[in-house]
Amino acid sequence: MATIENLLPLIFHPIVLLLDVLSISIILVGAIISFIKLIQHGKGEEHSSVLHKNKYIKAYLGSYILLSLEFLIVADIIESIINPTFQDIIKLALIVLIRTMISYFLNKEISEFSEDG
Repeated sequence: MATIENLLPLIFHPIVLLLDVLSISIILVGAIISFIKLIQHGKGEEHSSVLHKNKYIKAYLGSYILLSLEFLIVADIIESIINPTFQDIIKLALIVLIRTMISYFLNKEISEFSEDG
């Protein structure tokens, strides 16, 4: 049994690291694509159209952030399973709570844009 407990961190720490890197990559890709869209749409348009495009781009970037947060939550859950101390469980609960609140408000903002559009 002790050998399995020693193997778990060796197997799952690289997976957690991969999920963290994937999450960062998702945010970076979303930021780059959103920036490109912002530059492309900002040229020679009237004010109300630019505001509408900016809301669209903000919602677009928000969807990438939401996806990234989901991967981070998965990584934190796996990490807490590997190291199930009380402190790690409290840390996980707080992280999930904070990320869930962020996800909720980002989803709400994206939904408002969808209803306006």
